[in-house]
Amino acid sequence: MVTLRKQYAVARPVYSEDSLAEDHNKVYRQNKTIVDHMREYLTCLSMSWDLKRAKNSAVSLLPIISWMRTYSVREWLLGDVVSGISTGMVAIMQGLAFSLLASLPPSYGLYTAFFPMLTYFFLGTSRHISVGSFPVLSLMVGAVVTRLVPEVGPPANITGFEDLTQEQQRVLVASSVTFLMGIFQLAMGILQVGFIVVYLSDTLVSGFTTAAAIHILVSQLKFVLGLTVPGISGPLSIIYTLKEIFDQITSTNICDLVMSIAIMMVVFIVKELNDKYKAKLPVPIPIEVFMTVIACGVSYGFNFQTRYDIDVVGKMVSGYESPIAPNVEVFQESAVEAFPIAIVGFAVAFSVAKVYSIKHDYTIDGNQELIAFGVSNIFGASFRSFAASTALSRTAVQESSGGKTQIAGLISAAMAMIVTLALGFLLEPLPTSVLGALVIVNLKGMLVQFREIPYLWIRDKPECVVWVGTCLGAILLGLDLGLVVGLGVELLTVVYRTQFPRCSVLANIPGTDLYKDRKDYTHISEIPGVKIFRIPSPIFFANIEFFRDKLVETVGFNPLRVLRKRNKALRKINKRLQKKEDDVTAVTPQIYTSAAVNASSMNVDGQERPSDLKDLPFRVDWRAELPVDVTVPRVDLHSLILDFSAVSFLDISALKGLKAALKEFIRVDVEVYIVSCDECILEKLHSCRFFDEEILTSMFFPTLHDATLHVLDRSKDRSRGWVVIQQRSVMEKRGQV
Repeated sequence: MVTLRKQYAVARPVYSEDSLAEDHNKVYRQNKTIVDHMREYLTCLSMSWDLKRAKNSAVSLLPIISWMRTYSVREWLLGDVVSGISTGMVAIMQGLAFSLLASLPPSYGLYTAFFPMLTYFFLGTSRHISVGSFPVLSLMVGAVVTRLVPEVGPPANITGFEDLTQEQQRVLVASSVTFLMGIFQLAMGILQVGFIVVYLSDTLVSGFTTAAAIHILVSQLKFVLGLTVPGISGPLSIIYTLKEIFDQITSTNICDLVMSIAIMMVVFIVKELNDKYKAKLPVPIPIEVFMTVIACGVSYGFNFQTRYDIDVVGKMVSGYESPIAPNVEVFQESAVEAFPIAIVGFAVAFSVAKVYSIKHDYTIDGNQELIAFGVSNIFGASFRSFAASTALSRTAVQESSGGKTQIAGLISAAMAMIVTLALGFLLEPLPTSVLGALVIVNLKGMLVQFREIPYLWIRDKPECVVWVGTCLGAILLGLDLGLVVGLGVELLTVVYRTQFPRCSVLANIPGTDLYKDRKDYTHISEIPGVKIFRIPSPIFFANIEFFRDKLVETVGFNPLRVLRKRNKALRKINKRLQKKEDDVTAVTPQIYTSAAVNASSMNVDGQERPSDLKDLPFRVDWRAELPVDVTVPRVDLHSLILDFSAVSFLDISALKGLKAALKEFIRVDVEVYIVSCDECILEKLHSCRFFDEEILTSMFFPTLHDATLHVLDRSKDRSRGWVVIQQRSVMEKRGQV
């Protein structure tokens, strides 16, 4: 059923860019240089520092000021307290478990759940994310720790390792890497480069985190199976680790395996029930906490450590140790790994924060988030914590249990402090296999991302290539190199999309001023002798040749080849005229010799030019049979319209190539028009001296319909067929035909 639609009618002249500028005054803007921007910035700084500006700066640097002023104690405090307690229990368990990924004693995971949150509370702009350990970052830090302080063999030759135990060396490496990560994040925040996260697409992050989940799964198998497998880092480390595990598979500790399987099944079932009935449950069931308490009690009651020879958490650090300084030599050894850790940590945190900021209608500042996490990681690393970001599961608990502000995060940090100061000894009999099982069962959300592959393959194959390339690169080469591989593949897909865009030939929908791809509509009208070509991408050095090839393919002939054939035919005609020179001189005083034609057929820039026909005693129809034995390709086109509405920029190389292509068509008598060209591109064409005696500003039109009407108007008197209009009476008298 066709619905009634409003009609509109516009009566105006057909405009070219020149005539439009004549009828309507155009403002020519003067672009500011870098010096102008710097002068304006310094002028602003030199203005008097008033109270309002100081206040805005303080609020920007300390976002807590803005939301604390509107904090509703009566409405929000209870929710924040409940949320903080719930999140704190999850944060404690995840801190203990994820510290194993960082190759550190479990107690240091409690430090990561406490110290970074203290500074983020004041500096962060998100009110809902739970700051603390994140499995991917823990694994990336663990790879550096394992490389510099292997379980078997001597540590790296670092001065600060002297007189330290292996555990202390590992803590020093982890805190130093975290400190350097924080420096990178803080520097990026100060330099206002929070936009860097846009280069990590959702597809890339999905493939990367899936690969990280595979690494985490493999790294926890040794705890679940009760095996002693040395930590391996570097490319193909996952394969070597699996080989070690399968070599020792017969030594599996059955108690660890049975306990891990039972815990994973129970936790998985309860988590599924939490998801299914989340609308009815006021707070998700903290099943990890319950299973940890039960496992501690059973292990202590039945003395699993002695009876079944299982590894337990062991001695927990009671209280907080004095701050330590980072090691500069570790900085030098880990700078390559610390930068991707900083990028991934910020990208994950910002993505999660953005989801909840949209849901609860408040804004977050990417640059301030970089500063907040940079300071948090620097502060936490000074007290022996490792890399902090956020975890979607933990943040979901904080938000779904009623958390409104970061007071909930502060309460969760307080719970971690209580466990560290007073209750840590209760966790000493906890089997490490239980922590490994909890880590594995929490990987479900990342592992199910494999389901995106068929969807991406059907919907967007280049995106699928990014996902698979990132995932395989991160699995085989390690997370740091894998991220680089993913970025490389992503940039290659962008280059592919821009270098080989889907060009199209447009045609008019009858009765409208709309022009669509002729392949997409059944009733569509093409103007005879006119081609409308559209390129939907920037034109630059990498795709200018593709653009020219597509243009030749669209029109059905190569204008340069046509021009050369025409010049060759004219040279032969001139030779025949020379043979009849006596008769010719009786008719016309000037005859173009073959040498004259050759001299005029090359431009000063080396391009082929058409021969000068103005003094020849005939006019040539290049579509008819010629009086010489030369085959000239047929040209049925009289006008070519290029739609530049989707062209966002031209570089110098593309500008030169475009100019050459346009001249080739103009020289074979095809009129070329460019429509919907962006003002910035027009300004660049003028500044780069694009226009000359052949390429004129009158070729540019503001809309496609203007150009089409102009072409139709010019073609009214255009003769069709170009019959060879020879002055037959003269030619026959000369006997030249």
